Formats: sequence, C-alpha cells, structure tokens
Amino acid sequence: MKRLLIFCALFVFIESSIAQIKYNNTKIKTAAERTSFYLPKLQGKRVAIVANQTSIIGNSHLVDSLQKLGINIVKVFGPEHGFRGNASNGTNVNDEVDVQTGLKIVSLYGNKKKPSKEDLKDVDIMLFDIQDVGCRFYTIMNTMRDVMEGCAENGKPVMILDRPNPNGYFIDGPILDMKYKSGIGQFPIPIVHGLTLGEFAQMVNGEGWMANKIKCDLEVIKMEGYKHSSLYELPVNPSPNLNTAQSILLYPSTCLFEGVALNHGRGTDFPFTIIGGPMLKNKYSFSFTPISKPGMAEDPIFQDQVCYGLDLRNYDLHKLVKSKKINLSWMIELYKNHPNKDKFFDRNISRQVGNIDFLIGDGEFKKQLAKGWSESQIRKTWEPGIAKYKKMRKQYLLYP
Repeated sequence: MKRLLIFCALFVFIESSIAQIKYNNTKIKTAAERTSFYLPKLQGKRVAIVANQTSIIGNSHLVDSLQKLGINIVKVFGPEHGFRGNASNGTNVNDEVDVQTGLKIVSLYGNKKKPSKEDLKDVDIMLFDIQDVGCRFYTIMNTMRDVMEGCAENGKPVMILDRPNPNGYFIDGPILDMKYKSGIGQFPIPIVHGLTLGEFAQMVNGEGWMANKIKCDLEVIKMEGYKHSSLYELPVNPSPNLNTAQSILLYPSTCLFEGVALNHGRGTDFPFTIIGGPMLKNKYSFSFTPISKPGMAEDPIFQDQVCYGLDLRNYDLHKLVKSKKINLSWMIELYKNHPNKDKFFDRNISRQVGNIDFLIGDGEFKKQLAKGWSESQIRKTWEPGIAKYKKMRKQYLLYP
C-alpha cells in the first residue's frame, strides 16, 4: 500500500510538471477557419496569398483549402523560412514554383522585401495569413508591413486573417530606440508588444509606419473566442527553431542570447530552451554539444564544442506566465558567471551571434549588466516607455 501511495504521488508530480499550463485552443476559432466571413469577398477575384506552413484550416493548408473552394489563387508570397517553412533562420529564400500546387512563389526574404508593381499587376486582392509569436525581433511583422506598403503603393487591398498571439498575455521590454533599427527591430514598440498581427496592421496604418506615411486599404478578419489573456498552443511550428510550446513561451527571454557570445540551443534539437558555452565548464554540470543541423542551424556558435550552462526544457511555465515579464535573471546569472566578461558581448566570435543593442533595442542594457544592476533596476528604466506605448496601443485593439 505504501509503495502504491508513493507511486501515485510520483505520478501526480510528473503529470503536474508536464501539464504546466492550460491552453485555450478549443475556445478559439482562427480567422482562417471563419470562411463565411471572407470567402464572398474573394470570389471572382484574382487572389495572392502571403503564407507559410502555419497558414492552415484544420489539417489543410489555406492555399489547398481555398483552391478546393473555387478561389482563384494566382500566386503565393513567402516570408523568412519560405512558403513551406524549411529554410534556416536568416537564409535568403529564392523564387520558385510550389511542387504541390504549381503556383509561383515569390520570395519576400531574398532580393526583395515587398511585392513590386510587376508582382501585383495580375492581383486584385492580397490575403495575409501567417502565425506570429508576439516579439519585435520575429520578422513576420516586418514582412506584413512591407506587404502592406507594396500593396498601398499599387492600389491593392490587403485582407489579414488574424491568428492568436501565443505571447499576447503580456507587454514588456524597452521601446526600440530607432537608432538601433535593423532587420530584427523596425518599430518603436517593446520587445513583447501584446498585439495580434491584425491589431499590429492597424497600428502600422494608424501610426504612419510605411514609406511617406502611406495608408493601406486594410481589412482584418477577426478571430472568435480570443482574448489577450488566452494561452494558445500553436498547432504548427512557426519556424524550424521554435519547435516546442516551451520554446515559444521562453522565446521572448531566451532569444536575447542571440546578442551575446553564448549558444542558446541552435545546433541542437532544443533551441531557445538551453543556454551555455565552453567557458562555463567550471560553473555548470549540464552540458550540450551544438552541431550543424541543416534547415535549423548550419553554422551554430561553438559548433562541435561541449557547452555548459542552463537547461530550461522543464522550466515551470506557470512562473513565466504569472510574472508577465521577460526573464532577465538568466542573462544576469550567466554574465556574472562568465570568466571573461569582456568577451560576453563579443559578437565577432561567430557570424551567428547578433548584437545585444539591436536585439534588446537600446544601448544601455549591456552597460547596466556591467554595472551589476538588478532585474528590477533595469526594468524600471523601461517603465515610462511601456506606459506610453500601452496608451497608444489601446486604440488598435480588436480583442479584450
């Protein structure tokens, strides 16, 4: 009997550890699924679609579903990682013909960033349906702005099919100082912006964030049952390196390690959930060895070297969700434990390491770390900008 009780207690503990948070998927209907709201507006028109592997209705790709429903799709535009989501992070994607549909695919992550007049000459309306993850440095929002701008310049309307933001339950991080504007930060918003792409599209229009403050003829098809407090488990991986629910919720915190000379799981099967470097051998017992992984990370930092550091694969997401904050404690801890702090921000160690100033969006963060500031001290410098942003954000919200 005693053994049975111990076994039951252990089972409950394991179950509670695995089922860390409760997702609200069954209550939410994505805009793509609400076909009756937008199909009549597409019938008889030449439709172009910006899509990738996350553009689904149930188990079917949006392109396949719309073609079966008689919609005339003339071409597809593909973002970072490509239309089928199999290109590595930051890799240029070429134009191609989709083997499954025979449709022409125009890449917006290669030689061009927005659709040209030539691309749009046989298009009546542009449909945009891609899953976002709610962070400033995730490039889908840049692609959407560029698509809106290209369509606005050529008199083509854009329809956004909205999807949940898996990190939409909070807002955090410094407002981007625009002198650090780059491919991983193009808008004066916090790292975690608390918007769906449909809401953000309205903000782009309303705040004049396109060339010459041009405005796009925009329509957003809303979701059903979504709130910003909703926790949503993505049915399809949004990119090759965001391959678990754990990685997606940790991403706002652990992606910051792309800006320092540590490996954050690229070159392993656990990106964004493990962090370390060879120089931390005497500080941590957990270890991993990054290797070249085609389609995920061909040239990761510290490739084929044993790295030591933090294992966050079983980190309790209840804590993260409850805090409604980016976790800075891991960055502070690893900085303190780094034996050569002058090398911590050395982005020349590998071409895969970014610049922390551009990732976090200001030039003060690494100075604050060097001075030994606490998480609360650092966060206090963010508060005025966040408060101002929240006030501006309210006018563009579509969901409670």
